[in-house]
Amino acid sequence: MGNIKLDTAQISRRHFLGGAAGLTFVISIGPNGSWLVADAAAKATEYAIGAWVRITPDNQLTIITPAAEMGQGSMTGVPIALAEELDADWSTVTLEMAPADPATFGYNRRGGKVMRITGSRAIRSYFEQMRLAGAQVRKVLLQAAAEEWGVDASTLVTEPNTVVDRLNKRKLSYGEIASFATVPAAMPAVSTDELKKVSEFRLIGNPVPRADIPAKVDGSAQFSIDVQLPGMAYASTVHAPVHLAEPERWNDSEVRKIPGVIDIVRLEQGVAVVGDTFEHVLAARRALVVEWKKGAMAEGYDSEKALEQDYMAMARDRQSPPRPVAETGDIASAFAEAATVYKADFRSDYCYHAQMEPLNAVARFNAAGDKVEIWEGTQAPGASRAAIAAALGFEFEQVIHHQMYMGGAFGRRSITDYTIEAALIARATKRPVKMIWTREEDLAFAMFRPQNLQCLEAALDDDGKIAGWRHCVIGDGDRLITSGINIEEYYTIPNRLIEQLDTSHGIRLKHWRAVAHPFNIFAIESLVDEIAADQGLDPLEFRRKRLAMTPKAEAVFDAVEKLSDWHAPRPDGRALGLSVTERSGSLGAGVVEISLDRERGRIRVHKVWAAIDGGIIVQPDMARANVESGIVYGLSSVLKERATIKNGAVVQSNFHDYQVLKMSEAPEEIHVEFLDRETSPTGLGEIGNPFIGAAVANAFHALTGKRLYHMPFTPERVRAALQT
Repeated sequence: MGNIKLDTAQISRRHFLGGAAGLTFVISIGPNGSWLVADAAAKATEYAIGAWVRITPDNQLTIITPAAEMGQGSMTGVPIALAEELDADWSTVTLEMAPADPATFGYNRRGGKVMRITGSRAIRSYFEQMRLAGAQVRKVLLQAAAEEWGVDASTLVTEPNTVVDRLNKRKLSYGEIASFATVPAAMPAVSTDELKKVSEFRLIGNPVPRADIPAKVDGSAQFSIDVQLPGMAYASTVHAPVHLAEPERWNDSEVRKIPGVIDIVRLEQGVAVVGDTFEHVLAARRALVVEWKKGAMAEGYDSEKALEQDYMAMARDRQSPPRPVAETGDIASAFAEAATVYKADFRSDYCYHAQMEPLNAVARFNAAGDKVEIWEGTQAPGASRAAIAAALGFEFEQVIHHQMYMGGAFGRRSITDYTIEAALIARATKRPVKMIWTREEDLAFAMFRPQNLQCLEAALDDDGKIAGWRHCVIGDGDRLITSGINIEEYYTIPNRLIEQLDTSHGIRLKHWRAVAHPFNIFAIESLVDEIAADQGLDPLEFRRKRLAMTPKAEAVFDAVEKLSDWHAPRPDGRALGLSVTERSGSLGAGVVEISLDRERGRIRVHKVWAAIDGGIIVQPDMARANVESGIVYGLSSVLKERATIKNGAVVQSNFHDYQVLKMSEAPEEIHVEFLDRETSPTGLGEIGNPFIGAAVANAFHALTGKRLYHMPFTPERVRAALQT
C-alpha cells in the first residue's frame, strides 16, 4: 500500500477537477439522518480534496482518513472500516488526510460534528460512519456495473476491487467501472442491516500494516517541526513563571542587538523572540529579562502545602458543600447499619504530558493579510482551525489548515494555544514563522493533570459484602478529576455517594491520557484490596464473593486470572497485584509482578498481564500496541512523574528533575489478551493506563504488608511506607 499523503499544499478547483479522472465520492448525512452520495465537484471549491473516496481507471483507490495520527495508528485503523464495506483491495489503497472541516469529515458528538481524536474516540466514533460510507460507495459501483451489463444489481457481488457477475462469469474492476460510471446526485440510504456480518470481515480483525510506518522509518514523514518555507523565521515564547501572569516590560533594546534577532513580540501571557535561526532565537531567549505583572491567581501557590494541608482541611471541615457526581440507594442507612467501616485517603501529584515532539507550529499569511496558512499536528483540526480564526478575528474559511503527524500528544495537542501564538507572531512580523516551545518552556507553562485528594469509605454488611460506598475527590479541574470515579461499570454496590470538592489555583490544567481514571481507580482498587486483605480473602475471590461483579467484569477477571496464572507460586522477592481497568467504554483487568529494592526504595515491575473487553478489535496489532503503550505510560506516572509548584512557579525544568520511565526500567514482559466480542469497538488508547497504580500498590502490599497511598511511588515514599 502507498504512503499516507499529508495535506501540505492547497489544490485549486481547476487542478482538482482536471486531475480527478475516475469516480469521486462525497459522503454526507442528510437533514433526516439518511446517508447521501453526491459528486465531489459541488464541494471542490470549498475543499482542496473534498471526498471520502476516489477511484481512478488504473484501479487505484484513495480514501480520506479523518483521524489525527499521534503514533496510535488511528489514521490507518479508521479507514479500514470503510475499505471493509467497500470490499477494497487494501494493497491498492492510498490514504490522504482529511481537511480540517468537521461539517463534512467529523463524527457526531453532543449535537454537533467534531474531528477531535481524544478519549480513545477515533475508531469507536468513526466505525459505523465509515462502514456506512464504504457500503454506500460499493452500492454505486454495483449499480454502475449492472447498468453496463444490463442486469439487476442484486445478482452481482463484489470481491476485492472487483464487481462479479457469477451467473454470466464476468468481472469488472473498480477502475474499469470508474472509467465510464458517474456518481448519482443521491442514493437510497444504506442501513446498518446491510453491512457485513462479523464472520464476513476480510480486513477488520486481521492485521494490516500501518500506513505511516514506512515514512517514519525512512525519515520522510512530515511533522510540523519539519516544515520549511521560503523566507521563514523562527520564534520561541517566554511565558510567565507564575501561570497566567502578563508581561509588563522587558529589556527590548538590549535583546534586539543580539545577532540574528528579527523582532520581539508581546503576547497576552508571554514575550516571543523572533530570529533568522533557532540557535539565534535560543541565545536571545537566554538574554531576555521580563518583568511580569502581579496579581495572577497562582501567585504564592504551594502545591505540596495545598495537597497535604488545605485539601485535608476541605475534606474535614466541609465549609463548602461538595458537589454530587452520582448517588444511588440509601447511603446513610448503609453506614449506620454497617458491621465494619473502612476509610482511606489517597493522593496524586500533578502530571505533565511529556510528549516527545516539542510543541510547535508554522504560520504564514498571504500578502493581503486576510488569510493564514497553518501547519500543525493537532488532535482536533476543526476546533484548532476555529480557535485560530477567533484569535485573529477571522472567519473559519480564512484559515487554511494542514494536518501533520504528531510526535506524541496524550491530550495536550487538542488545545492549540501554541499554534495561535505562531499565527500572532507571523502576523506581527509579516513573514512566515516556525514557533517552537523549548522543553523547559513547555514544562514551565504546561497544562497538567491536576493533583488531588481522594477520601474513600466503604461499609460492609453482616455478610461481609460492601453495601455502602462513599468517594469524595478534592482538587482543581472539575471534570478533569471525576472521570472513572463511578464503579457501576464493574461492581454492584447498592448504596453509593460520589462527590467532588472544587478548588482553584490558577494553574493551567488539561486532559491527560485517561484523564482522572488513573488516580480514581488507584484509590478505588487500593481500598478494595485493603478490605480483602483485612477480611482474609484472596483479592480476586473477594471481588467475586463480596462485590457482585458485572458479567463483563467477571469475564475480564476470569481471563486475567488464567493469563497471569494468578494462583501459581512466584519466585522469592516477587509478588502480584490486581486491579480492574476501565476507560472509553472498554473494560479490563490487569495483574503486575513486582520486586523491591528496599534499601533504595525502588519498585521494579517485571511482568504485566491485561485482559480487555474492547468489543470488535479492528486491528489487533495496533490495539495491542496501544494497550502496551498505555501500560508503560501509566507506569511512568505511577513510579516517577510528579510536578510541584512553589510560589506559583513550576519547580521542575526538564527530564533531569521531571523523570520519566527509562527503557531499562520498562517491564520485561507485557501480555495483552482481548476477549472475543462482536459488539461495537470501544476505546483502547487509554485502557492500559488506569489499572497500573492500584495493581502496583496492591503488589507492594502483598510483598511487604505495607500500603502506598500517594502517587507517584517515589523512593522516598516507598522507604517511608516501609517504616510505618
